[in-house]
Amino acid sequence: MEYFDFKDGIKLSRLGMGNMRLPMKPNSEEIDYEKSQEIIDYAMANGINYYDTAYVYSKGDSERFLGFAMKKYKRDSFYLATKWHYDANPNYKEVFQEQLKRLQTDYIDFYLIHCLTDSNMDKYIASGGIEFFMEMKRIGKIKYLGFSSHAGVETLKRFRDYTNWDFAQLQINYFDWMYSSTKEEYEILRERGIKTFVMEPVRGGRLASLNEDASRLLKASKPNFSIASWALRFVRGLDNVGVILSGMSSLEQIMDNVNTFNDDYCLNDSDKKLLFKACDIFHKSLSIPCTGCRYCLDDCPIEINIPAYLKLFNEYKISGYDALEDKDEIKTVGHPKDCISCGACMGLCPQKIKIPEILEELKNLLKE
Repeated sequence: MEYFDFKDGIKLSRLGMGNMRLPMKPNSEEIDYEKSQEIIDYAMANGINYYDTAYVYSKGDSERFLGFAMKKYKRDSFYLATKWHYDANPNYKEVFQEQLKRLQTDYIDFYLIHCLTDSNMDKYIASGGIEFFMEMKRIGKIKYLGFSSHAGVETLKRFRDYTNWDFAQLQINYFDWMYSSTKEEYEILRERGIKTFVMEPVRGGRLASLNEDASRLLKASKPNFSIASWALRFVRGLDNVGVILSGMSSLEQIMDNVNTFNDDYCLNDSDKKLLFKACDIFHKSLSIPCTGCRYCLDDCPIEINIPAYLKLFNEYKISGYDALEDKDEIKTVGHPKDCISCGACMGLCPQKIKIPEILEELKNLLKE
């Protein structure tokens, strides 16, 4: 496993274990503790020492599971990261105490203000939460304080300069590097010397399986590389990047990722050129940049499984009408035909996807 020097003598694994997409029990929204424990045990056995979760992941069960799973290991053998989201519960003191209880610990190594956006920055600043967590850091309940961001460039600059952050977390992958402001966001942190931790390096798994033409291009160049490993290697080559989080939901995924971080091959200029060419091919076939984060589900009054339907729509765009046959496999309460276009989902979507419009189009497709 590759490591890097963070600060204060701490060495963090370059590959971090994200706990937002843990295995679930069949026909359920409950975490499968047995299968998830196998993944955690494999991670620990293979040198991963950074474990990321959040107050809202799996409605709190991600933190509870992680607290349960890590009790078998010495507390100083791993680092815990979790987050506070204002809109989930503005009572930051209550949240923090609950998180310590869920995680079965008396301190948190890496604490983040969660999901900074253009619309919530002022709420975070006015809340007093940042100052509270700074005090928790002063007394040792938090070791390092940072934030995760889905904000625009100007908001990111303002929040970056609000206090002396220890680190920050950005969504970085080669797709967004080409087609969004990701490169500029990365430089905003880099120029202040704020170490960047990465979320969504494989864009919620979307970059693990490209369309046929893009995949063929990469496989012809490096037959032994998985498609996902190209995404991880791209991010790994950025000099201000520290931990690269991957939400690994199967042993196959974590084994592949560990293999990637067990070798020292870095993409050269020729590799990157080829990767960007494959990305351009893929981009032309992709309709919706959904990462499957599931934030959009929180306030949907109809309880539509939005990520699943957006994935279905993307598959339709790539594979045609045959892909729509998978509609009956989607576990959901509401359906696209039930959408009332209230817009609650759009306010929570980090990717700014116009979800009601897509559900309307999908409703007509499914009717046909």
